[in-house]
Amino acid sequence: MGYEQLVQGNLTFKSSRFNDYKDDFNSLVEKGQSPEVLFIGCSDSRVVPDLIMDSNPGDMFILRNVGNFVPPFEADNEFHGSSAAIEFAVSVLNVKHIIVCGHSHCGACRALYKEIDDEEIGLIHVKKWLQLGKKAKNYVLNNYLDLPAEEIYKKTEKSSIVYQLKNLLTYPEIKRKVEDKSLQIHGWYYKIEDGSISYYNNKTEKFEQLKDSLK
Repeated sequence: MGYEQLVQGNLTFKSSRFNDYKDDFNSLVEKGQSPEVLFIGCSDSRVVPDLIMDSNPGDMFILRNVGNFVPPFEADNEFHGSSAAIEFAVSVLNVKHIIVCGHSHCGACRALYKEIDDEEIGLIHVKKWLQLGKKAKNYVLNNYLDLPAEEIYKKTEKSSIVYQLKNLLTYPEIKRKVEDKSLQIHGWYYKIEDGSISYYNNKTEKFEQLKDSLK
């Protein structure tokens, strides 16, 4: 879809589908947003949170970045876009759930196995950002090196989700709320090719069918 199609798409939305949600939007404007879920997903154009969750406006506060990575908490005076979004969702919106959703065929996880030239200024921030996937990569290489490349990528995608959940717990407010059970964190893996989602079961340390997470 090109730029022109996007412009036309907005006109179509405004003249037709907007009316389906008009009351919802008016309520959200008057009362403000109060989502119960922070959804941390990848910027990948094939992963569309509202579409795959069949959700409505106001249901989820969404953070998308390269690789659905969670930078660890740092109490400094630098710019931290992802961390700011996480803190806003937890401390201002008081979400009840945080979902870190990785996915199949993740370009960020595959990029972990490629070298980026130090002098490639066009990817300087990407190279730094990919360090957030290094622990997942190392874990996979230490345990599954004999697998075919595609299987290694899949293992890395899922392993990364687990490490991002650990990074969430470096945020003092998240750790506190998880401990007092006012906040739950979840690791999900979305399979692009069939639309299915599996969740990380802390007890079995495996990814299982999402529907089973309700038991």
